[in-house]
Amino acid sequence: MKYAAYLIPVVLVIFIVAGGNVPDDDAAHYGFYSLLPALITLFLVFLTREVISSLFIGIVAGGIISTNYNILDGFILPSIGSHSFAVILFVYLWCLGGLIGLWTRTGGAQYFARWAARRIVKGPRTAKFFAWLMGVVFHQGGTISTVLTGTTIRAITDSQRVSHEEVSYIVDSTASPIATVIPLNVWPIYVGGLLVGTIPIFATEQQVVSFFFGAVAFNFYGIFAVIFTLLFALEVLPWEGRKMRAARKRSRETGELNRPDATPLAAAELSELKVPSYYKSSLADFFIPLGILIGVAMTGIIPALVAGDISRISVPIAEAFGLSVLGAVITSLIKGMKLQSVINGFVDGIKGVTIGAIILALAVSLGEVSRTLGTAAYIINVTAHLIHPVFLPLLFLIINMGVAFSVGTSWGTYAVVFPIAMPLAYAVNPDSFFLTLCFGAVLGGAVFGDQCSPISDTTILSSLATGADLMDHVLTQLPLAIAAASLAGICYTILVFLFV
Repeated sequence: MKYAAYLIPVVLVIFIVAGGNVPDDDAAHYGFYSLLPALITLFLVFLTREVISSLFIGIVAGGIISTNYNILDGFILPSIGSHSFAVILFVYLWCLGGLIGLWTRTGGAQYFARWAARRIVKGPRTAKFFAWLMGVVFHQGGTISTVLTGTTIRAITDSQRVSHEEVSYIVDSTASPIATVIPLNVWPIYVGGLLVGTIPIFATEQQVVSFFFGAVAFNFYGIFAVIFTLLFALEVLPWEGRKMRAARKRSRETGELNRPDATPLAAAELSELKVPSYYKSSLADFFIPLGILIGVAMTGIIPALVAGDISRISVPIAEAFGLSVLGAVITSLIKGMKLQSVINGFVDGIKGVTIGAIILALAVSLGEVSRTLGTAAYIINVTAHLIHPVFLPLLFLIINMGVAFSVGTSWGTYAVVFPIAMPLAYAVNPDSFFLTLCFGAVLGGAVFGDQCSPISDTTILSSLATGADLMDHVLTQLPLAIAAASLAGICYTILVFLFV
């Protein structure tokens, strides 16, 4: 925080100059000031490696720029009091923390890790491949994928001395990317609602959904991210970055899963085993709650797939996680654990994710600041004049990478960029293949930003579920993600040049 202390006076001067800078009636943003909260937050996060104070300063910046000085009523309370955040708090934090806390009492995850190690996992490489495979299996994307994958594989990879930087990258890079490559989830429906009626070929939502599936093969960032992660897991990727290589060497040689000075998001309550001496751990402690979780979630997917109508997909996420925790409680009680031990484990688990809850609350509040200031609209406006058909998909990729990285959400980026990008692409060149490339670029670019941003919920939850330091996770995965994005940009440019 010593760096932040020097920066705060300078930041406040900028705020004073920016204060009251209300946009024109026709403007959807505050000009360059729209970027300040996100830029300041990101700068402080990378400089100080301290997320909470950086997010808070960014929110304060947004309050002063918008002249909404009561940031509590203006940004924080509306964000954390929303239904969407309530679901996140209940499902991804309380249920996740509670379930892991229960496993510290039943020993279920550790028992499964030992069982899997004997039958499936033969070392760090196979442990990482198993983690990648679980990411593909849990392909719903975003927060649900990070939680399911991280919860399932952490005990296994820990037992094989796989660093938390490696695991968090695998979990994060098989969350949103895999959801756009295997879109048997709610993503096509969400995008369909955004784009219906925006151009002639999107007359109905089903037409957009069909176009989404047709563009999957040209979502190059999503494809390369998943392939890079597989090669990384198999340890055949020729380049993985200096920090990631150092993390792997440290964990294999010393057994230290985190950097010595790291601050993991998962507290000790989530990793210290406190199995009562009278309790006999078994696979049931692990598979019953996990089976309930997956089984209930699939009740919203299988009927739609059988009917051949993916628009009917509706995953009961809150119910799945709630029943999973309830299943873990009942299983442990039936097997003889005392009620007080069960409650203590659940409460310890919730304590262990408190820091993650605070960071998520501030992150969604900063997202509200960005929406209020029109951050995405400003980025699009200042880059629109750079339009050239050959470079438009690449431009869309870069814009979405920047917007999503700044605001920490792919879906929020889609909501702003997609309705502007596709009509723009249609006006430049209505060719179907050209539109497909532009669609894929928007799709993948936002996923990159969501995956890599330190203020994204998936980035935070990947660190939380795997016990990694948030900024260590960000800094080790960023070179790999940039390499995949660069390759995607080259592919878009070559294809437009050759075939459009």
